[in-house]
Amino acid sequence: MKPVLMLGAGRLGGALIEGWLGFGGPATGDLMILDPSPSEAALGAIRAGALRDPGPGAIARVGTVLLAVKPQAWREAVVAVAPHLPPDAVIVSVVAGVRAADISEAFGGRRVARVMPTTAVAVGRGVASLFATDPEAASRARSLFAPVGVVVDLAEEGLLHAATGVSGSAPAYFYAFVEALEAAGAAAGLPADASRDLARATMIGAAALLDATGQTPAELRRQVTSPGGTTEAALSVLGREAGLGPLLKDAVAAAASRSAELGG
Repeated sequence: MKPVLMLGAGRLGGALIEGWLGFGGPATGDLMILDPSPSEAALGAIRAGALRDPGPGAIARVGTVLLAVKPQAWREAVVAVAPHLPPDAVIVSVVAGVRAADISEAFGGRRVARVMPTTAVAVGRGVASLFATDPEAASRARSLFAPVGVVVDLAEEGLLHAATGVSGSAPAYFYAFVEALEAAGAAAGLPADASRDLARATMIGAAALLDATGQTPAELRRQVTSPGGTTEAALSVLGREAGLGPLLKDAVAAAASRSAELGG
């Protein structure tokens, strides 16, 4: 395959590299990395054969650019690269909020796919929302993310804002929930380490069961909720007017709104 240029190789870029090494994807010899402060995973890929800070001659051989810089810095990052890319290079952007049309214009009209992934790509369990109007751009993006997770195609670019709230930002919601559950267990009298182990292992097991059975969350919830029992008592609190459902609805809406703002 033609080389993949990682324009930005921080936390998400590093997670992708880890996933590719473990589960398939571009080989390190096919990677070029352009980032003033690459992640440890990116530095490891460089030591294993990826090309760091490629010059114009190397950039002229690139087939796919993975645009993975911060939203506030993406235009500046493009300036040094776009003039040297071959005309048929495809841009795969993971930059939150920035429209495909704006990215394409900055890259001289080249084809663009937008992807919103999660960092669980590092362990081959990521999920990536994908939008592209060009079939080849969609195919290139899918080849990068399918080896390390589930790819969900979206028919409209505007849906990426909602996908950011439901998926891209959602791992942090989960971590915050586990963190709060650990604290609640300690407040109820459990030793801190016991509460930590119980909360984490329980959440991991519940997620694994959801994945393994294929049953809906509602079905699994009903199976562990006996009428008049302890779980029902707890769910009655989470289901209050200002409980989990309304909070998550507001959280997803806030993330989607911020995604739109980042795109200008």
